[in-house]
Amino acid sequence: MRRNIVHVGAGSLKYEIREIVAVARKIAALGREIVWENIGDPIQKGESPPEWIRDIVKGLVNDRTSWAYCDSAGVPATREFLASNVNRRKGVQVTAEDILFFNGLGDAVAKVYGFLRREARVLGPSPAYSTHSSAEAAHSGYNHVTYNLDPYNGWMPDIEDIRNKVKYNDSIAGILLLSPDNPTGAVYPRAVLEEIAEIARQNDLFVISDEIYSHIVYNGEPRMHMSEWIGDVPALAMRGISKEYPWPGSRCGWIEILNRKKDEGFATYVESLLAAKRLEVSSTTLPQMSIPLVMGDARYPAHLAGREAMFASRADEMMQVFEGCESTVVNKPRGAFYYTVMFKDGVLNNRQTLPIENVAVRTMIEELVKNVPPDKRFVYYLMGATGIVVVPLTGFQCDHPGFRATLLETDPDKRAWILRTLREAIDQYTGVSAPAALEATAV
Repeated sequence: MRRNIVHVGAGSLKYEIREIVAVARKIAALGREIVWENIGDPIQKGESPPEWIRDIVKGLVNDRTSWAYCDSAGVPATREFLASNVNRRKGVQVTAEDILFFNGLGDAVAKVYGFLRREARVLGPSPAYSTHSSAEAAHSGYNHVTYNLDPYNGWMPDIEDIRNKVKYNDSIAGILLLSPDNPTGAVYPRAVLEEIAEIARQNDLFVISDEIYSHIVYNGEPRMHMSEWIGDVPALAMRGISKEYPWPGSRCGWIEILNRKKDEGFATYVESLLAAKRLEVSSTTLPQMSIPLVMGDARYPAHLAGREAMFASRADEMMQVFEGCESTVVNKPRGAFYYTVMFKDGVLNNRQTLPIENVAVRTMIEELVKNVPPDKRFVYYLMGATGIVVVPLTGFQCDHPGFRATLLETDPDKRAWILRTLREAIDQYTGVSAPAALEATAV
């Protein structure tokens, strides 16, 4: 091209969660059965929304208006309903004008970072969720700026690290957090959230809180919404139905704009998001229409409580399997449906392998592991030997080696096999514990 047409941040658009799928499909083509533990889709792992939610959606299909455009910002009645929910929490008060719908939170993330001034940076956690970290890096053209989550303190944010990063980098305009967190499953106590809000207040920053898992909290942690702890700091809370109903294919997410009028610059920035949505006409109508009917139904609280209990039980199963695993650090998740296994320092090297009987698969894996991070090497050997696909922790913009897996498998026998096989593979790969034969049979 006579002019360079490539965006300065194009190289930052990395999504390890999906990119590992391409490798797995090549391995599958060589005869290795694949078990997908890389992506947080409850439906793909066997869960279905309860019949009463499906009945509501079926009824909406017969509503002629569900096939039409809706207002650019979202269905008015749904926005009123959500604003009322926010206001009942007795924190920051909002109106329907402060609720803005998107085609899934992926669309929201792209807009939120894409319409920031290029020099304005958002400080996010490490390990980072790839959608946020890639979008923030792409908008600026530089690596995503991060603060540390401490694996030896339940993956809690390092508050002093946040404070110092903000103090010594005046390009930082906002702070991002995810609670419950993806990929770690950590849930931050109110005191931690309020400390982050106070740092933002003292330094005239705004805050983004990804709350897509806010109604999947367990093991003693309360549900905590941003409007309850943010105080008077300008902020954006990101919500959706993909993990709650669950309905990931709905592509229906929204942001709650908090304290819009507290800062003129923030108010102008929010107006740019609204203007961008007007150019797109509208987001998907039918899923939005379902929200007051589903969330306002008397059966919804029990639905949420039942799923929280289900994931709490699965977290217990996982912790039992990894008990005594000397080569790793494993924190019990308290929200969402992920867990992170971190390898201790010095455990991994570039000579470790797992047995792969399929010669074609073994040859492919041996080629793939050249010049990759140590945890990615383990992930590739795990995939070739057992068929289990997990995501390397270094793919989440993290210096700690490890991997993320899910608690989503609905078949209890298969879930037990996955956990047992992961533990045995780690023991055999690292040699820290007596090696056990892998339950997976290589094809």
